[in-house]
Amino acid sequence: MTSNSDALDFFMPKQLNCGRAFTLASVAVSALLMAIAGCYFLVAKTASPFLYHDIAQIPKHDVAVVLGTSRYTTEGNLNGFYRRRMEAVAELLRAGKIRYILVSGDNSSRWYDEPSRMKQDLIKLGVPESLIYRDYAGFRTLDSVIRARKVFGLQSFIIVSQKFQNERALYIARNNDIDAIAFNAHGSLVSHDYSNRVREALARVLAVAETLLLGTGPKVLGPNVVIGKTPPT
Repeated sequence: MTSNSDALDFFMPKQLNCGRAFTLASVAVSALLMAIAGCYFLVAKTASPFLYHDIAQIPKHDVAVVLGTSRYTTEGNLNGFYRRRMEAVAELLRAGKIRYILVSGDNSSRWYDEPSRMKQDLIKLGVPESLIYRDYAGFRTLDSVIRARKVFGLQSFIIVSQKFQNERALYIARNNDIDAIAFNAHGSLVSHDYSNRVREALARVLAVAETLLLGTGPKVLGPNVVIGKTPPT
């Protein structure tokens, strides 16, 4: 017959092991969340002095780099982020804050061409075609920012996007010795849009890791283009 003490001896090691595993898992989750939060606020703090939302206050630069996004949402509606970026850069040009525009986006297939779509819509907003350059290999924020310097020769420029992406773009720029500032187009992540907020938080972790640890560069480079001298691409 098994005594009560034997029964306790049988179950307690398992209980202790489960307790240790739970503690370790809790510590790991806490550390992960702290790392994510740390990266999020590091990116925001780094970018803060270089963000502008008032067009009257932003310094003049020769070129604005517009970060690409799809013209339409997954539901088929016009993407508000896209529309406001186009309006914002056209406004910068009308205000005399820039001379040229570099639209940088994804053209990874013949059926998807963000830069050409942006160019067409900017022309509809009254922007002369001769002032618009296209970067077809702006597959993501890091590519757009670093290619602006390495391919298009820009050491200083204005980034145009929504605040959340501008912060990440500025973090990448400033940690790659690029003297960029950013103009916030209207529109931001809303508080109940949790999927996008989680996506942005993880994107900031990747930006910090690639910038500080991995030294990641653009997916592709290519021939040099001198904006204002080389004919627009």
